[in-house]
This record gives sequence, structure tokens and C-alpha cells, in this order.
Amino acid sequence: MIELESITKWYRNGRSRAFVLRQIDLTIDEGAFVTVMGPSGAGKSTLLHIMGLLEEPSKGSYRFAGTPVDAMRADQKTVLHRTQIGFVFQAYHLIDDLTVYENLETPLLYQGLSRSERKSRVADMLDRFNIVAKKNLFPHQLSGGQQQLVGVARALIIEPRVILADEPTGNLQSQQSEAIMETLQRLNREDGVTIVQVTHSEKQAQYGDRVVELSDGWIDADYSVQLAMSTG
Repeated sequence: MIELESITKWYRNGRSRAFVLRQIDLTIDEGAFVTVMGPSGAGKSTLLHIMGLLEEPSKGSYRFAGTPVDAMRADQKTVLHRTQIGFVFQAYHLIDDLTVYENLETPLLYQGLSRSERKSRVADMLDRFNIVAKKNLFPHQLSGGQQQLVGVARALIIEPRVILADEPTGNLQSQQSEAIMETLQRLNREDGVTIVQVTHSEKQAQYGDRVVELSDGWIDADYSVQLAMSTG
């Protein structure tokens, strides 16, 4: 599904380069649930943003579902981003002046779906995530957990092949965190959605099946969650 080869990312700092990622080789199979971990500044979010086409690598190649991303035109990348990749952010990133219903509908407008199709998909998400009663509320009227649940629903509504989650429970209390992680795990196991999450939490990592650890921009470790638990 995702194939990264020698992915390197740097930023110019005067005449020198400040490296964020170094020679990343990583393959993520369809249907996997992978957690990227590491200390602050290790390059976790940058790696996720490159996977999601929010940033370009300075060097290296990226294939998505067998297609070379670096050979795509800008408009092709935009279509891929809007139709195949769903994002869940720590800060929710809901649109403040839109209702829950309108926040869910917005990604479908970019896809050019008909009004009836948009209405059907939004109704399905509202029902699936048990937020029908919240559809006319604005983000500030929701709890943090409810906002993140809307964020997950919004990511899923485009029927993506991959969900990229950047610290999806970072702003939530433990009970809310568990609910969000159980939702992501269910999407992975029952619907076959490929999930890549960034987190600092070892507990959240246990919801997935594989952990990739970064350190100073390098891959420091890559192991199965089940294997780690059985040997721990």
C-alpha cells in the first residue's frame, strides 16, 4: 500500500541543512495498523505528512498502491489526497463556523458528489458514530472526545484506503482516548482500513499490530506489537 524508499527530508538553515528524516525505507501493507513512535523532534509528524502528501520529501521515492507519487502531477496528487487518504489530527481541525453535519459534508463537496449521495453518506456516518443528535451543533458545543469522533467520521466519510492519525488522542482524557482507539481498531479489523498513527503512548500502540520507532530522523526499531507483548 505504502512504499517509502530512501526518504530524506531536510530544511535549509543558512548554508547548512537541518535533517528531519534520513534514509527512511518503510513498507506498509494494505490492512495494517502501524504506530510510529519516538521522542519529540524525531520526525514522526513529518513522515506522516509525507505519506499524506502534505509535504514533499527532499530526496527518495514514494509509491502509493503501486503508483509512483513523485511522478504525479500536482492535480493528480490532490485527487489522491482527497479520495484515498483520511486525516485525523490532535487538534481536531474541525471548521468552527460549520455544524457537525456541514463538517462531515465538506470533504464530499471536494469530491463533487451529488447532493443525494452526500446526504446519504453523512447520515450513515452520523448513525455509525452515534452522533445524530449532534448534527446541528457547532464544534465549540462538543466535548473534546465528541470533536475527535467527528474528526474520525470526517476522515472515513471519503471511504479512504488509508487513515493517517497524528496524536489522535493527545488532547483527550483516558476514557475518551480508549473510545477513539477502539473506533480506529474496529475500522482496521472490520473494514480493512489501513491505519498509520503517530503517538507517544505505548498503550495506544497496543491497539495496532506493528511499531516503527524513529530517533533523530532514522528508523531505530521496527517490530510486531504481539511479539513485543509476548516477550515483555
